[in-house]
Amino acid sequence: MNNPLLNKNNFFIYVLIWIIISIFSYLFLTEALDVNWQISLIDTVVFNTIFFGFGLGFWYSAQFISIESNRISQIILKHSIASVAASAIWNISGMILIYLIFPDYKEYHNLLYRILIWRFILGVFFYCFMIFFYYLLIYYSSFQAKVIKETELNLLHQDAELKALKYQINPHFIFNSLNSISSLTLDNPSKAREMIIKLSSFMRSTIVNSELQKTPLSEELKNIQLYLDIEKIRFEDKFHYVRNINPCCLNVQVPHMVLQPLFENAIKYGVYESLDTVIISLTCSCENNYLKMVVENNYDIENPEPRGKQVGLANIRKRLNLIYNQDNLLVTEKKDNFFRAILYIPL
Repeated sequence: MNNPLLNKNNFFIYVLIWIIISIFSYLFLTEALDVNWQISLIDTVVFNTIFFGFGLGFWYSAQFISIESNRISQIILKHSIASVAASAIWNISGMILIYLIFPDYKEYHNLLYRILIWRFILGVFFYCFMIFFYYLLIYYSSFQAKVIKETELNLLHQDAELKALKYQINPHFIFNSLNSISSLTLDNPSKAREMIIKLSSFMRSTIVNSELQKTPLSEELKNIQLYLDIEKIRFEDKFHYVRNINPCCLNVQVPHMVLQPLFENAIKYGVYESLDTVIISLTCSCENNYLKMVVENNYDIENPEPRGKQVGLANIRKRLNLIYNQDNLLVTEKKDNFFRAILYIPL
């Protein structure tokens, strides 16, 4: 881990701390030890400038004597030794510098020896303060790194789950389509061949966009049309597709293949089970910061309730919850002989 003080914000905090410490040192000399203001100012500038540089190096002590790999007793012992050594080096360095800068300032030279013990204690205190400051930065940096890593892992997990859910749609659809082709192979080979061609086009379009989690609604509608063209070959006039799309909706990003399971349900539980013509309708509009999509179909109320696992609906609910973190974006309702699925996509 790099020194956190290389971060501009942390370095600014470090400078601010040393300005406060310098004010404290100056007041300690003038008020507690009754040193005149000129000597106090020189002393504060010289010694605190040296310790400012020392403080940058204390990072390595905090990193080497880490809380995770040392017992409390070891930490206290090691830092006690380090603080004594640092304070001694600080005092010696400061005194040498004072003698070099002010060789004839006898009054100040005498003061250096008089306050030596106080300055030594102050050096130990400064060291401990800096180590505590560094431990806080290390903890904060580690905590931030952990949060980022957990977020990245959650995103990867969510992405993997979304892909698994999306890929679940294709085998389900292929299985039903192949059954349809199989039933047409003997009865009407030309229609079976046409259905295979349509299925090929649909799968090609799906595979091209397989890595996309979202796609414009206009692209989604093209896929739906391909799917219905396939089913139209099988069921002919047993269903009609009607749509009412507000142009403002066409560029809205929606989860890829989010509509296809709804139309598949309409075919499976409406068209397949009904003797009458089924009207499948799609209405899209923008309402209250949501794209509202309504897929509706009539069905024969005399038929028993379907016993399927409703994989498509469960798939959509889970995908929407993962993407938008809302569990109320798919609403289904039955009224009279109509089944309606309402999708809400946050804009």
